[in-house]
Order: sequence, then C-alpha cells, then structure tokens
Amino acid sequence: MRYVSTRGQAAPIAFDAAMLSALAPDGGLYMPEAWPQLAPDEVRALATRTYPEVALQVLKRFSGEAIPLADLYTAIIAAYRRFDAPEVTPLTDLGGGIHLLELFHGPTFAFKDVALQLLGRLMEWGLKRSGRRALIVGATSGDTGTAAIEGLRGLASVDVVILHPKGRTSPVQRRQMTTVLDANVRNLAIEGNFDDCQAIVKTLFGDADLVARYGLAAVNSINWARIAAQIVYYVVAAAKLGAPDRPVDFAVPTGNFGDIFAGYAAHRMGVFEGRLVIATNENDILARTLASGRYEPRGVVPTATPSMDIQVSSNFERLLFEAAGRDGALVARLMDDLKAKGAFELPPALLAFIRARFDAERVTGAEAAAEMAATERAHGMILDPHTAVGVVAARRRRRAGVPMVALATAHPAKFPDAVTAAIGHAAPVPAVLAAMETMPERCDTLPAETGAVKAYIEAFIGGKT
Repeated sequence: MRYVSTRGQAAPIAFDAAMLSALAPDGGLYMPEAWPQLAPDEVRALATRTYPEVALQVLKRFSGEAIPLADLYTAIIAAYRRFDAPEVTPLTDLGGGIHLLELFHGPTFAFKDVALQLLGRLMEWGLKRSGRRALIVGATSGDTGTAAIEGLRGLASVDVVILHPKGRTSPVQRRQMTTVLDANVRNLAIEGNFDDCQAIVKTLFGDADLVARYGLAAVNSINWARIAAQIVYYVVAAAKLGAPDRPVDFAVPTGNFGDIFAGYAAHRMGVFEGRLVIATNENDILARTLASGRYEPRGVVPTATPSMDIQVSSNFERLLFEAAGRDGALVARLMDDLKAKGAFELPPALLAFIRARFDAERVTGAEAAAEMAATERAHGMILDPHTAVGVVAARRRRRAGVPMVALATAHPAKFPDAVTAAIGHAAPVPAVLAAMETMPERCDTLPAETGAVKAYIEAFIGGKT
C-alpha cells in the first residue's frame, strides 16, 4: 500500500512514512493509492469480533508491509485497554431507528482518543525503529489537543507543541491540556481562532528547513494514520446493524471533516451503502458549500460547540481529490484559488459527486440545547452539545427502514456550561476531570503570528539539547 498526495506532485510513500510526515512536499494531504476492500462475507464476520480484532483487519489493509502484524496488534491492544467500555465504542438505541455511537470512553473522554491512543504508540514504534525523533506540532479546537497530549506525553522520542485559540475551548478542555507538565509537552494559547492556529501549523509544515531539522509530524486529521484508525468504528457500527446486507446512514458533528471522511473511506472499502450527513453548527461552511457549490470561509462565530467553530475544513481537500477523479492538478488549482481569492467554485461534476453521497444540516445552538433537554427527558441520557448537533441532523435526515447512527463525540462533563444551560444541571464529572480543577497549569500565550510560534519552538527544542 502506497500513499499519494491530493495535489499530485509528490512521490508515493509507504504507510509508516506517511504516518511520520505532515503535509506532502507539494502541500497536499496523503491518501491511499487505491482503496483496500472488505468483501461482504468479511464484513458480516466482523459483526461478532472484538474491537481490537476488527481494528487489525482494517488497519493491516492500510499499513501493508510497513508494520509487522504482531507489532500492529500489540499497539492496538495497548491502545484500547485504556477505554472504560469493553466494546470500546458501544452503540445505544435511541429509538425510532436512531442509534448513538459512543466514542467518548477513552482517557480524555472524546472521540479523538480512539485514533490518538493508537497513533501515539505506532509513532513511537516507527521512531524507535528508525532511530529518529519527531516534533509534533498541532492545532486544536479542544479535543484533538487533549487526546494528542495524553497519547504522547512522556515519550522519549517525541516533543509536542499544541496550539489552541485562547478563550475558545471549554475550561475542561483547556485544563486537560495545560495541567500536563511532562517535559516533552508545551501548550500555546494563540490570540485568534482555530483557523488562525491551523494556518500557522500549515505554514510551519511548509517550512522545509524546519521540517528537516526537527522532524515535524502531525497528529491531527491531516495525518492519514489517524483517519485510518477512525474508519474502524464505522466498520464496527455498520456490521452490527446489518451491513453490507442493508444500508446504514451516519450523522457526524463536523468541523475539520476528518471524522466524516473516515466514514466515506469505510464506504469506499465496501463496508456499507448509505448516506453521510454533515452536521454543522452556525459555522456552516460545508452546508453552504453543498447548497451553493461555492466554498467560501467567513468569520468564525464562537458557539457552545467550540470543537466545530471552524471555517477551513482541511480534510475537505481529500474529498475534492476523490470527487475530481484523483486529479491532483485540479485540486491544486482549487486550493490556489482559496489562498488567492478566499474562495473557490466547485465544478458541476465535483458538486454532483459530493451531493450523491453526502447531505448537510445546519443546527443552531438553540436547536441543539432543545435536543439535549428532550433526550434527557426521554432516555435519562445527557448529550454533550456537539453530539446534540449530530442527533438533530440525524432526526432530520432519518430514512424509513434505514438505521441512522449519530456519532457521540464527547462526554458531556467536558462542557458543563452548555449542559447546564440546556438541561438545568451539569453532568456528573468523572473523578479524573474533577481533580484537574485544582492542578497547576502551564501555558504560554502568543499572537497569531507564525514567526512568534517558530521562535518559541526553536527555543523549546534548543533548550532540550
């Protein structure tokens, strides 16, 4: 299995090299050269297998010969041993054909743990084997940073610098990052929004000298290995609900488009037929794009769902690559238009391709809060606000006779203010989160300037050598 760039000008590389890289040299994102397949009988058989067993069957098809199967399975077992649900990602029936896929049972109580607990172990394996070090630089709107830090803290071969928008994560999300005092971890509060953080990181990844000197690598969803790990829970859920013999739909709270693209990848592997519903908040660039064919970022509006307060969805480039028939030159032109003009128009064939597979729903904060209250009354279950956005979208797009899976992306205790406003009281707080309220924090504040972040990184790494 080889990996190619969405912009068509980078040489193909193996899975382990893609995992330890950031952007491709041409600025694109890595994608598998071809989609591996799961035959119908294989999907049916996976319905009764454990989560680690399913993960091995999926991930070995993407890693190819790059990682020995014994090493891959060892990393998988270690990653999911830390989850507090035996099924890792259990399904809960909400009635009316809607199911909740609970992705928040990992150590930081967010769906990012499913991928990042594994990715940290695989990166450490790859770095030890090659005798290299890596500097992980990531941008987060909340949960990616917490999960990345938890997966990478204390590793001897990895340093970690995470950027988050100052004041635009929940206090719990912030403390999950800033109370980690390991020597290899630094947190930066950037005076801007998530898109500013993400733009800085992308610029740093485009600095060939910096990449070469420090071995820059990514753990957010521009890293294909993370997307691959997320494919697994779509396979698990779809197989349990009768795929491939019946269609299954998924509604996904969406910001950077990585989670829902993993669902598209599972579909391309032959796992299920069905619709993928993009659930957005008021920062609705993807819903607007599907409606109009124009991709045009606007100013970010702070909401009660901060992990979705994003206007530049990085992984949408991967879908464009697919929709364009893997024409990297066309994707590069669209990305150039976005940089130069602040927007691009989707060619009709690309828009038709996307509309044939995806729907989109814009859900307001008030609508999400109403769903949180209704779900607690009906089921005694407390949703976090991001999950509520997904459930609202799921209800709107539910098709008769087709199971609809809404992805539950975070534990409600991570968003106490939004939960209290919606249902009148906070969710029970896990002991590990409660303990963080009195722990010391370490965080540095910087302007939204690439030069300032680069200077900080060089001082941080220089002080360790």
